[in-house]
Amino acid sequence: MKVWLQQHWQSFANTLRKLAATPFNTLFNSLVIGVAIALPTGGYIALDTLRDVTGGFSGDAQLSVFIDLQAKSGEAAELQNKVKKLPGVASVRLIPREQAKARLKETEGMADVIANLGANPLPDALVVTASDGGEAALEKLASDLKALPQVTQVQLDSAWIRRMDALLRLGRLAVGSLACLLAFALVIVTFNTIRLQILTQRDEIEVAKLIGATNSFIRRPFFYLGSLQGLLGGIAGCVLADAGVWLLNRPILEFVRQYGSDFQIRLLPAGDILLVVALAAALGWLGALLSVSRHLRQIEPK
Repeated sequence: MKVWLQQHWQSFANTLRKLAATPFNTLFNSLVIGVAIALPTGGYIALDTLRDVTGGFSGDAQLSVFIDLQAKSGEAAELQNKVKKLPGVASVRLIPREQAKARLKETEGMADVIANLGANPLPDALVVTASDGGEAALEKLASDLKALPQVTQVQLDSAWIRRMDALLRLGRLAVGSLACLLAFALVIVTFNTIRLQILTQRDEIEVAKLIGATNSFIRRPFFYLGSLQGLLGGIAGCVLADAGVWLLNRPILEFVRQYGSDFQIRLLPAGDILLVVALAAALGWLGALLSVSRHLRQIEPK
C-alpha cells in the first residue's frame, strides 16, 4: 500500500510540475473549459433564483371574486356562504373593502394616492381556493361564480404562477441540454489534450514498456492530467459565473430599489461549487480515460 501511495503521489506531483511549466497553455485550457462550464452554471443560478422567488407564493388554485360596489357587508357574507356550498370549492375567505384599502395603503408609494381619494374605490372580495386545480374544473368553477348575484368579476390568481412554472421547466430542459452538450465538449477537449501528450511522450512510453512498466503505471499521470485540467476548468467556470452574477446584481439592485425591493441573484453556494468542480474533474478524467484507452494500445516497443 505504501508503494502504491508513493507512486500516485509521484504521478500527481509530476503532473503539477508539467502544468506549472506551461502556465500559458494551462491557463488557456482552464479558461476554455471554464467558459463551457460557466454557461450552464449561470443558467442554473438564474433558474434557481427564479424558483426561490416563485416558491414564496402559493401555487394553490385560487380565484378572486369581486363583489358589486353597491352591495352591503351583509350581502357579502351571504355570498360567502353560497360560494362555500358550490362544488369544487375547498375554502373561501372574505376580504372587506376597508381591509383591502388598508393593505393597498401600505404598498410603497400608494399612501398619498389613497389619501387623495374620496370614497373607497375597492370592492369587497372573496378569495376562493379550488379543490381541483385542473383547467377544466377551474373554468367550470369560474363560470359558476360569475353566475352568482352581486359578482362583477372573477379572476384566477394563480395563473401566472403556473405559467412561470411552465417557463421554469422549459428553462431547466434548455439548461440541462446545454450542460450535456458542453460536458461532451469538455470531454473532447481533454481527449485531444491527452492525445497530444501521448504522442509527445511516445518515445518515453516505448522505453517504459521495454523496462517492464505496466499499463496502469503509464496511464496514471495522464489520468491526473485530465482530472487536474477539469478541476482547474471547474474552478474557472465557477469564478466566471459568480463574476457575471456580481456584475449583474449592481444594475438589478438599482432597478428593484425603485419598487422597494432588495432582490438580487444569489451567488453559488459552497456545496454547489464543490459539485461543479467535482463533475468537471470527473469529466476530465473520463476524457483522459477514453484517450489513453485508444492511443496507448497503438504504442508498442520496437
